[in-house]
Amino acid sequence: MSSRPSAQSDSAVEAAIARILAAEGAAGAAVSAARAQAAAIAEQARAGSRAITQRAERRMQRVQEAYDAATQAVLDQLAAAAAAVRGRDVPTAGDRRRLARAVTILAAKLTGESP
Repeated sequence: MSSRPSAQSDSAVEAAIARILAAEGAAGAAVSAARAQAAAIAEQARAGSRAITQRAERRMQRVQEAYDAATQAVLDQLAAAAAAVRGRDVPTAGDRRRLARAVTILAAKLTGESP
């Protein structure tokens, strides 16, 4: 028996090593491709998130502007109503005298005294 392997077994070992190296190379390429794909998916997700955030900010801005406009319209209506009421029905000195006289007469009637 010879202790040295045969040429046929050497070539089988070399072929097995070549297959292992090829498999390692393919696995490394697959890992690299998977990493690149994962990075692309992550960037797409970030871009989608940014787009959603921008749309939400634009919508919130429009809602805020509409709320501000509605609030200002109500304030304008209140100011107009206050201005309309401000000069109306202000009692004159004569109105005050007549009111005082009416109160005196009513008090006298209620208490049974003469005015």
